[in-house]
Amino acid sequence: MQFLKNILGLQGKDRDFKKQLHNVLGFTPGDIALYKTALSHRSVREGADENNERLEFLGDAVLSSIVAHYLFMKYPYKGEGFMTEMRSKMVNRQKLNDIALKMGLKKITFYNKFDNSLKISQIFGNTLEALIGAVYLDKGYSRTQHWVEKYMIMPYLFIDDLESIEINIKNKLYGWANKNGKVLEFETLDEKFENGRRLFTIGATVDGELIADAKGYNKKDASQIAAQLAVAKLGL
Repeated sequence: MQFLKNILGLQGKDRDFKKQLHNVLGFTPGDIALYKTALSHRSVREGADENNERLEFLGDAVLSSIVAHYLFMKYPYKGEGFMTEMRSKMVNRQKLNDIALKMGLKKITFYNKFDNSLKISQIFGNTLEALIGAVYLDKGYSRTQHWVEKYMIMPYLFIDDLESIEINIKNKLYGWANKNGKVLEFETLDEKFENGRRLFTIGATVDGELIADAKGYNKKDASQIAAQLAVAKLGL
């Protein structure tokens, strides 16, 4: 009898999880175990086959391809440099984390909720990439492309607004520093391997004081995000 109750309890949890996923995804997922892995941070599941880091790696590549195709079709007369810059704006760590929070991923992500640093970190953007990897494996590329465009790009990535954002916000910050006799530097605060790739933490300092820091899989993206955060903090 207890065994039957346990089975029914697990089935009930799966039904609830499927419902929550449907609310976020807009469709009924197939392989539930795959999505549970996509939503599992390494703070609760250490095994490479149990947490979402491998799916994050896959989802990052799939998302980059989808966004590249979207920009290629939207801007038939723009050059490679413009489209590369636009893609960076659309898929940077901070932007993906913001989208993940707005989509409600924080509520269904499995992570160590007693670690306060994780609650305000960018793990939810990473989880979103892992979710994209899961959708790709579950539904194929075409369905994933449609899903990313409908549920990420259209509601959250306002292309016209992104296009008008200053191309290199670091130049704005350097201009302010020169005008005010400040010493602005971008320093590598940390460098480690994550998901088989180097993850950099870059800090923006003014007269030796750390103003903002950000993470990225290359130094350029990380420093751009750090510069954007510094500009906001300094009220420029």
